[in-house]
Amino acid sequence: MRYTELSFTGPATFFKAPHRPLTEPWQAEVGLLGLPYDFAVGYRPGARFAPSALREASGRYAPGPEGWFDLETETYRLKGVRLVDAGDVDPAQLEYPETFRRITEAARALRGRVKLPVFVGGDHSVTYPVLRAYDDLEELHVVQLDAHLDFSDSRNGTRFSNSSPFRRAVEDVPGLKHITVVGLRGLRTSPEAYQAAKNRGHTLITASRVRENLPWVLAQLPKGKKVYLSFDADVLDPSILPGTSSPEVEGLSYGESLQIVRRTLEQNQLVGLDFVELAPNLDSSDLSALVGARLLAEVLACWAV
Repeated sequence: MRYTELSFTGPATFFKAPHRPLTEPWQAEVGLLGLPYDFAVGYRPGARFAPSALREASGRYAPGPEGWFDLETETYRLKGVRLVDAGDVDPAQLEYPETFRRITEAARALRGRVKLPVFVGGDHSVTYPVLRAYDDLEELHVVQLDAHLDFSDSRNGTRFSNSSPFRRAVEDVPGLKHITVVGLRGLRTSPEAYQAAKNRGHTLITASRVRENLPWVLAQLPKGKKVYLSFDADVLDPSILPGTSSPEVEGLSYGESLQIVRRTLEQNQLVGLDFVELAPNLDSSDLSALVGARLLAEVLACWAV
């Protein structure tokens, strides 16, 4: 780790971790893989730039050999955990089947190298090919923090957009048993997607319910499961993270989101994580990228406890 460097110096890697492409042999506790693909968005593009922006922003949070010192507990977090930047999956642009094939192949390879694979998108469509790499698990649960269901059968005749990754995933991943979605809101909810998710027994929790009764929400999270955590940047209120394709007002606070993440990790085995839908070009202040990098750091610290 190049933690002694200034945040803005040196080649930009996730948290200044060493870059080790998947074509080389290596092992680590955590591997971060960029998925710079946003050809599936229905509104504002830019998530293709998120992996590079988050690499640059995460230099601010590069952990030293002792990890990060926590003020509240007076202990170090992430101590002894080796991080590796596995580079990016090169998308095939408009050839989405080839792009998705490459993502699934890379996700499988990353799973074989690390205890915790972290996938940095990109729009939310990339979660579908990532989840295909988990088809060996007998049972998998997803916790999805998101303003939107992303469970539409199709959008404008398109079945592989960022509105449909979890609909495609439940069709193709036999072990995907349940999805818990937290943070739902907005005026554009698809009745078809909502009813399909309800019929399948998914747990659907609105942002207003989080504000009204967070302890109740925490009690609805899975327990004792293998969990894949999918964090869509638009679950946060746009006053906190404005750089996203489809922002929705009255989102979750950073603290609320982090409590949900912490409880999820405390109660389950985290087998994968993605952070998607950050569009850094839509935020000239760079605040969104810094918030996203800080969130990734917090999740890693919670996982490593």
